[in-house]
Amino acid sequence: MREKLDISAYLVLGPENVVGRSVGDVVCAAVSEGFTCIQVRSKVCSARELMACTAEAAASIARCGAEESVALLVDDRLDVALAAREAGVKVDGVHVGQSDVPVEVCRAFLGADGIVGLSARPDEMLEYVRTADVSCVDYFGVGPLHETATKPDCGLDEGGSVIVKTLSEIEALVLASPVPIVVGGGVKRDDLAALRDTGAAGFFVVSAVCAADDPARAAAELVSTWRMA
Repeated sequence: MREKLDISAYLVLGPENVVGRSVGDVVCAAVSEGFTCIQVRSKVCSARELMACTAEAAASIARCGAEESVALLVDDRLDVALAAREAGVKVDGVHVGQSDVPVEVCRAFLGADGIVGLSARPDEMLEYVRTADVSCVDYFGVGPLHETATKPDCGLDEGGSVIVKTLSEIEALVLASPVPIVVGGGVKRDDLAALRDTGAAGFFVVSAVCAADDPARAAAELVSTWRMA
């Protein structure tokens, strides 16, 4: 899966995001309409609950016949990803931040075929992508494009202020980065054409699909807009 990784349409979700639906149903809606990467993320689940969500997401991806083309990642929790794998769940990797388990450790445990995504502090991202050893990293997650209630701590600097990324800043990051960049944080359909013009490899969303009245329709509109941009 690492060699086939496609981060062009990337959904992040957990049970707190799906407004009364199941994680599996929302994953199925997104994947069936062309989403290419799923990240299970929750700040409220226990380890076992997060394992169950991961298993549910994997089952939905398989039900769509996409287990060989859509990557399934776990946010932050290398332990959960490994435990789910041990239980027979097809987990392809993790996404971590600079304060989480080091990417070198993730790579060591996941092996050469595992996917490792990395976010960095927004106030030092450009310097980071210019200087970091990315031999263990498959892509960078960048944001927020806008302030977002889904993750209110996203994009905070050391003083607690939100730093949103402008399109020109994203373009500079894309040019500087040796690995692909996926951009999120309040991303909406109207952002996608300009975002694609920066050279970003893809977009990630939570609410734009999870909180939509019709997640499948929302996913289809996002994917078609990105592809046509």
